Amino acid sequence: MDGERLRRPAAVDVKEPARQTLPLVLASPHSGSDYPADFIAASRLDPLALRRSEDSFVDELFAAAPQLGAPLLAARFPRAYLDPNREAWELDPAMFADALPDFVNAHSPRVRMGLGTIARIVASGEEIYARKLRFAEAQRRIEELYWPYHQTLERLLAATERRFGGYLLLDCHSMPSAPWAAGVAQTADIVLGDYHGKACAPEICEAARRFLVRRGFSVALNTPYAGGFTTEHYGRPARCRHALQIEISRALYMDEQSYRKRPSFDRLAAELALFVRQLGKIARACLPPAAPLTSAAD
Repeated sequence: MDGERLRRPAAVDVKEPARQTLPLVLASPHSGSDYPADFIAASRLDPLALRRSEDSFVDELFAAAPQLGAPLLAARFPRAYLDPNREAWELDPAMFADALPDFVNAHSPRVRMGLGTIARIVASGEEIYARKLRFAEAQRRIEELYWPYHQTLERLLAATERRFGGYLLLDCHSMPSAPWAAGVAQTADIVLGDYHGKACAPEICEAARRFLVRRGFSVALNTPYAGGFTTEHYGRPARCRHALQIEISRALYMDEQSYRKRPSFDRLAAELALFVRQLGKIARACLPPAAPLTSAAD
């Protein structure tokens, strides 16, 4: 087992600036594309169908963040394999051959939808597994992937809070342009989610929305995506801990059938680099007066 663990790829990619100059941390929990061979073998779906839950290339869209002065965390594992934007133990008992421990949250709305920590379906509604799992399989994924992701995120947030007196976490996602199983049609280019005002100061969310609109994007707030576990758990605006979710329509940058980047990819990445820089200014204005007022030019 020790040799097997050593051969497993790292759970996350972390790109940190030489010196952090923005009070931001960016996280991409669903862009991972390292699909384990045993997972593909256990699935009813082909590899392309498994990618329907994937926020493809989102970490690359925000790749400029470290050069701008903010760390970028990205999961390497795919969302269909394990979803870090959930509680650790949101599991569906119907997926497992053995009984689950009492501490498992088996009744959350996300579990009922089939999209728990270990998902039953991909985003298009198709069942993932050809057989029932054992709890030990879920436990291993959570220990080896979920906790390292959140431990890394907590480290980055704590360091940012120490340096700046608070933080803004930008949780980065993409969304299908056409409705999937949930029947939600997308009409906006971008959806910002602040957990209905509970995860982020309204002035941050509104300033972010205005900036994106000025850059030519259509922007919705909290509909249909208000945020998930990450925004709920890490957003504490009263303590200067802000979390904002961004969902970007995949039609802006990729072919949703072939999973290939469109020629517009680089242009969108450049726009998002401007957005990250602006978010740094917006977040800094909401931090305590005693926070260091460093700038990207220092």
